[in-house]
Amino acid sequence: MMPDTAIASDAAVGPMPEWDLSDLYPGRDSPELQRDLAELAPKATAFRERCAGRLAGLSGAELGAAIAEYEKLQEIIGRIISYAELLRAGNVVDPAIAQFFQTTHERINAISTELLFFTLELNRIDDAALDEKLADPALAHYRPWLRDVRAMRPYQLSDELEKLLHEKSVAGRSAWTRLFDETIADLRFPFRGRELTEPEAMHLLSDRDGAVRKEAALSIGEVFGRNIRLFGLITNTLAKDKEIEDRWRGFPRPISARNLSNYVEDEVVDALIAAVRQSYPDLSHRYYRLKARWFGVERLPFWDRNAPLPEDDDRTVAWPEAQSTVLSAYRDFSPELASIGENFFQRRWIDAPVRPGKAPGAFAHPTVPSAHPYLLLNYQGRLRDVMTLAHELGHGVHQVLAAGQGALMADTPLTLAETASVFGEMLTFRALLARETDPQRRRIMLAGKVEDMLNTVVRQIAFVTFEQRVHDERRGGELTAERIGDIWLDVQRESLGPALSLDDPYRYYWTYIPHFIHSPFYVYAYAFGDCLVNSLYAAYEDAHQGFAERYLNLLRAGGTLRHRELLAPFGLDAADPAFWSKGLGVIRGFIAELEALG
Repeated sequence: MMPDTAIASDAAVGPMPEWDLSDLYPGRDSPELQRDLAELAPKATAFRERCAGRLAGLSGAELGAAIAEYEKLQEIIGRIISYAELLRAGNVVDPAIAQFFQTTHERINAISTELLFFTLELNRIDDAALDEKLADPALAHYRPWLRDVRAMRPYQLSDELEKLLHEKSVAGRSAWTRLFDETIADLRFPFRGRELTEPEAMHLLSDRDGAVRKEAALSIGEVFGRNIRLFGLITNTLAKDKEIEDRWRGFPRPISARNLSNYVEDEVVDALIAAVRQSYPDLSHRYYRLKARWFGVERLPFWDRNAPLPEDDDRTVAWPEAQSTVLSAYRDFSPELASIGENFFQRRWIDAPVRPGKAPGAFAHPTVPSAHPYLLLNYQGRLRDVMTLAHELGHGVHQVLAAGQGALMADTPLTLAETASVFGEMLTFRALLARETDPQRRRIMLAGKVEDMLNTVVRQIAFVTFEQRVHDERRGGELTAERIGDIWLDVQRESLGPALSLDDPYRYYWTYIPHFIHSPFYVYAYAFGDCLVNSLYAAYEDAHQGFAERYLNLLRAGGTLRHRELLAPFGLDAADPAFWSKGLGVIRGFIAELEALG
């Protein structure tokens, strides 16, 4: 159930909103939810009985009508699942919510199994026959969705195998993911007589006091280390599960399935990964040498990687100021962008405060086009938290604008899903930097931005390199937790450079990264998005006239266009090797400015 209060208050940051999920359903026992669950199953069965085995013989208009009916069913499914997921994110450790979440997933899984035939059968229609049907406007509307569905054709299994994999997912990958989430949420990290949640403990790694950072870092390493066998088992099991499915489907590499789902070519992703890895010495190695010098040491301990600079006053940014800062930056770029963003604050579409049991990190959940997105934050008043708000609000605004494409075509591939979020961050940062005249404050801000960009680009490419090595080795047999830790330290040392000392407790820090569990190989999308936005922002600086409208059109397109089509109006092409160099050059420029400031 939702809390009775709309606002949670923290002495340091002031009142913060907690989301109101009633726009999806009034409660988990509400008549509206029970009605949708009760009606959905017979509707799905009736749809299957009416359409299964007949799609190839339908006219273009009839097939368009069938897809429209399928879309309506998916909209209801999406609403129910979104509600269950958001309710659970608000309190991962509540047993009643966990039971509701799992039961709901199992019921929806059974219902969606009835609909599984639809995309499988669509993919068996001959290209020439489908092209003929697409002459009808009712079907032509869904051309982008059909393009994406049919991209899976070479990797599609028999109907019976697809049904088996789908039905078993609730007792397989989904169950292991749930175990990971509940374990992380339930962990407590001892710190000076307190028992901290994972977000609270991680937050201390950017505390002003070096002793606090060290003590928190060692506590984190010790707790993760105590649980390493469980995390190792989860990682091994899910990697093997993925290897089996990839092998049956015929994917050449572990990353290939993710690339296909992102509708981006393997060679484009390979070029991104190679460009970033080649730039490690000129980016992260260079910056951390500079930071070590500022701290007066030859090598920084790992708990100082995200430490504020010695002269940073560590000012707390209250929630109302964070809100006005981000919306003002959005408004200067586009009043329409800011107007959409205001809805998230005014209508309780955000859950901002930290509380025990709440999911860590931050996300924007698109839910369904007939509703609206929701944002989850763990806001604690740092400038980085303001940037996180700008980031997630960018996602939310993107999702609102794309909703017009409907339930089947609103979703954006991950490589483009980070565009609006990173662009929102850049707008906010540039606005703050432009009004800062004090050289010391300017250096603090630039250093914070560089660290965020390194975390988004270098760190995420190191993450995907870690995943590649783990998944490749797992094909030869189970990895010990010790071996996974060795791989982790190898890729971290390569990416972060010799100016950082990565001591033994750090070998356990791979365990808490949820993307490895929830969505393997997701992480390169952050680097893709950051480099893309750097290039996009450079285009904006070169020519403001008409840029905002072209940008909003990019967001409105949702999943209907691929990256080449979306970037063409801006004169950009991700397949061009120079594209990545241009994006990475923005980070180099910030580091050069920091070096000039001393």
